Amino acid sequence: MAYVIGVDCGTSGTKTVLFDEKGKVISSKTIEYPMYQPKNGYAEQDPKDWADAMINTIKFVVSESGVKKEDIKGIGISGQMHGLVMLDKDNNVLRRSIIWCDQRTAEEVRYMNETVGREKLVEITANPALTGWTASKILWVKNNEPEIFSKVRHILLPKDYLRFILTGEYATEVSDASGMQLLDVPNRKWSDELLSAFEIDKSWLGKVYESCEITGTLTKNMADELNLCQNTIVVGGAGDNAAAALGTGVCEDGKAFTTIGTSGVVFAHTSKISIDKKGRVHTCCAAVPNTWHVMGVTQGAGLSLKWFRDNFCMTEKETAKLMGVDEYYLMDKQAEKVPVGANRLLYLPYLMGERTPHLDPDARGVFFGLSAIHTRRDMLRAVMEGVAYSLRDCVEVFREMNININDMTACGGGGTSPLWRSMLADLYNCDVKTCTSKEGPALGAAILASVGAGIYSDVPEACKAVVKTDKICSPNAENISEYEKYYQLYREIYPALKEKFSKLSKI
Repeated sequence: MAYVIGVDCGTSGTKTVLFDEKGKVISSKTIEYPMYQPKNGYAEQDPKDWADAMINTIKFVVSESGVKKEDIKGIGISGQMHGLVMLDKDNNVLRRSIIWCDQRTAEEVRYMNETVGREKLVEITANPALTGWTASKILWVKNNEPEIFSKVRHILLPKDYLRFILTGEYATEVSDASGMQLLDVPNRKWSDELLSAFEIDKSWLGKVYESCEITGTLTKNMADELNLCQNTIVVGGAGDNAAAALGTGVCEDGKAFTTIGTSGVVFAHTSKISIDKKGRVHTCCAAVPNTWHVMGVTQGAGLSLKWFRDNFCMTEKETAKLMGVDEYYLMDKQAEKVPVGANRLLYLPYLMGERTPHLDPDARGVFFGLSAIHTRRDMLRAVMEGVAYSLRDCVEVFREMNININDMTACGGGGTSPLWRSMLADLYNCDVKTCTSKEGPALGAAILASVGAGIYSDVPEACKAVVKTDKICSPNAENISEYEKYYQLYREIYPALKEKFSKLSKI
C-alpha cells in the first residue's frame, strides 16, 4: 500500500493528514497559530508559525501512523491564497506575511487600475484589481516600507514558502498564482506586461508548475527531521478552494461545489476559460492541468444563520444543551415546519455587503414582506432561503458565462443541514450530494501528490478512485416551481434598494 501526505496551511492553523492511496485517513494533526492585526483593516501572520506547524504536524502523523517511511510516496500542500511572503538574498523572511483578509491596499488598487486599466487587468488576470490579492500588497510594501522592499529577492505565497522549507525550491503552481494578479491566467504563465507596469522583478517569482507536477524532493536535513526518505516528492499543490474542489471530486465539466461557511462559495470546473467582464465572479486556473474554475462568493451565508441563532434562538440553544444535540439541528427542525417561501417572507443576506453578483459594500440585510402573521420560525426559514437565493445568484452568473452545472456537492458547516441541501437542490434543479470524507483541501493536496507519485495517471482518475458520495438530495418538482416565483421576486429587491443602501451608508 502506498501513502501520501496532504498539508493544508489555513488561517487559523495547519492541518496535516496522512492518507492511504484510497483516501482513507491514517492519522491527522492540526496546530493553530495567531493572526496579528496591528491596525484596523490589517491582517498578518508569521511564516515561521506556518513552517513550525507544518514540520510538527508531519512529524506527528508519520510517527503516529507506524507506516514505513519508504511507503510514503509524496507530499501535497494546500494553502490560504493571496498572502505575501518576502525573502532576502539569504532567504530570511523580511516581514510578517500580509494575508488574504488584509484590506490596507485601497490606494494601490486605484494605482493598478489607473496604470493598467480595469479592462486590461480583467483580460490578463481574469479578475479586477482587489485589495486582498497579492500584487497590491507588494506595491504597498514598495510604497510604505522602501527599506524592506530594497532587500527583496524572492516573493512566495504561504504554501509556496512551506514548499521552500521542504525542498529548497522557489516554485508555485497555477491555481494559487492565479490569485496574485501577476499571472496571465488564460496562458498560465507570469505576465511580463504587468510585471513591467508594476516594476516587479520577474526573478523574484518562483517557477510556475501545474498542480500535480513534481516541484522538488525533500532536502536531506528536512528528510532526516521528518523521518521521511530524501526522494519523497513534493508536488505543486493548490490554493485552498482549488484543493477543496479535488477533495470533493470537482474535476470535470458540469461539476461544482457549494460551501456554506461564514461566507458562501459556489465553485465550478470548466475546461474552457470563461471570464466575467463585470468582475462578479473570480476565474482562476484549476488544479487539473489546462483547465480553469469560476468562483462566486456571497458574504453573509452561514453568518446570517449564526446571527439569527445568537439573537433569536435562545430556546433552541437551551433545549439543545438539555438534549445533547446541536442547536442548528433543532433550528433545522423548526424551519422544516414552514412552507416554501416562508409564508411570503423574503430575506436578503447582505449583513456584510455583497460580493456576487452585486459588488456592493453598502448593501445590507433586509426582511421583505414582514407582517403580523409571521413568527420567529418563519423568519428562520426566510434566512435559510435567502442564503440559498444568494447562492443561486452565483449559479446564474455561471450560466451567463456558458458554464452549466449538473452535479453539485455541498460542504462546509451549512452543507450538513438536510434542509439547506434540499433548498439548494430545488433552486439549482440538480442533485446535491455530500462526500464521505470531510478533509477537503488536505485530501485534494494528497490527491495531487498521488498523481505526482504515479499512483494514479491523472487527476480525474485519482478523484474517481478516492472521493466517495455519502448522501444525495434530489430536487422536488413541486418545490422548484414554487421557489422560482420567490427567487425572481428576490432578484428585484436589491435593484430597488441599491440607491437607498448608498444613502444609508452616508448618514
